[in-house]
Amino acid sequence: MPVPSDARIDIERFWTTIERSAEIGPGRPGGLSRLAASDSDKEVRDQFVAWCKQAGLSVRVDGIGNIFARRSGTEDSLPPVVMGSHLDTQFNGGRFDGIAGVLAGLEVCRTLDALGKRTRRPIEVVNWTNEEGARFSPPMVGSGAFTGAYALDWARGRTDEDGKTIGAELKRIGYLGEMEDKPHAFDAYFEFHIEQGPILDREGMQLGVVTGGFPSTGMLVEFKGETAHTGPWPMERRKNALLAGARFLVAVDDLGWDHAGSGGKATAARLVAWPNKPGILSDWAQAVGDVRHPDPVTSEVMAERMRRAAFEAAAKADCGVEILDIWKWGGRIFAQELIDQVRASAASLGYRHMDILSQAGHDAYYIARHAPTTMIFAPCQGGITHNNGERCTREDLEPGLNVLLQCVLERADR
Repeated sequence: MPVPSDARIDIERFWTTIERSAEIGPGRPGGLSRLAASDSDKEVRDQFVAWCKQAGLSVRVDGIGNIFARRSGTEDSLPPVVMGSHLDTQFNGGRFDGIAGVLAGLEVCRTLDALGKRTRRPIEVVNWTNEEGARFSPPMVGSGAFTGAYALDWARGRTDEDGKTIGAELKRIGYLGEMEDKPHAFDAYFEFHIEQGPILDREGMQLGVVTGGFPSTGMLVEFKGETAHTGPWPMERRKNALLAGARFLVAVDDLGWDHAGSGGKATAARLVAWPNKPGILSDWAQAVGDVRHPDPVTSEVMAERMRRAAFEAAAKADCGVEILDIWKWGGRIFAQELIDQVRASAASLGYRHMDILSQAGHDAYYIARHAPTTMIFAPCQGGITHNNGERCTREDLEPGLNVLLQCVLERADR
């Protein structure tokens, strides 16, 4: 049965689902604090699974906690068309970042049921584990482990500040399954997401056609020094790891300002130290920084300068230094055929749209290594996210949801 080209999602039903999600794991007023593999993550996972089963989807969980909900096709052995994102949030997160993409996939399946439409290919909706990296570093662990970018044992062994591993915590909340011998094939992957930036809102656009991401590099650096009394110990003999970490992060921030005029960004993201108390120098510190730029060559130059800054900061503080982890994402990684499809669908539905680069990290970056992939951006008011003031309206989200519906339908029936 063909579906009319004017088929639309039920925005009120979708909004009710978003509102229910926003009740789980409240943080600061209006926002969420739903960290990966926490009790609130279990609660939202349970709710998502219940919704999926109510919609007639079969559900399975893999060995890093990714949830796959499947709607069968008339030729069910074909690789599925997949939609997804993440349900975990930052410590001070909003109610749409990631979440809208997972629930958008669910809404597409509900809409197909309401239309009485069974697609040729199966359709899957996925919730990726620990996209944010807020509790367990690095980010995008679930999609990275699924695609083989991270070894499963390594991914399961990521620890939080209390020394708990993501594998043990997923088992505790009942979401540690078995990994496939190799990741099952996708026909295509679509990720619906709020922009997390001000461009679409400022330009009055109803959706963004995502052509790729800012080439980006993140770095986890460890500094080792020596404890000593902050009073009598001579300045020339001090090995203050906290100071080394702080100097490194200041240098990272300076990198961002050096390249801000051409669109570059650099973030001093995190600094922890021990013992980090008055009266004593810290003998250990870890710092996280990242750099990104729309031009890949400039982005690599920034990454190299960040690496050198770690060693320069350590030398000045007379400390040891080790780069424990480096992660990279972004670039022109999305499938042109899917980009063209999103652009054509937006035009046919009469929506104001523009091409745009993503400036944030997304699970889609790892999935692009596995299957043809693209993203659809919706505007968010003022562009503020990773903040309890993150705001979207039905009108902000509806155009992108309808484009997602049409693209998935077309792809799943081809």
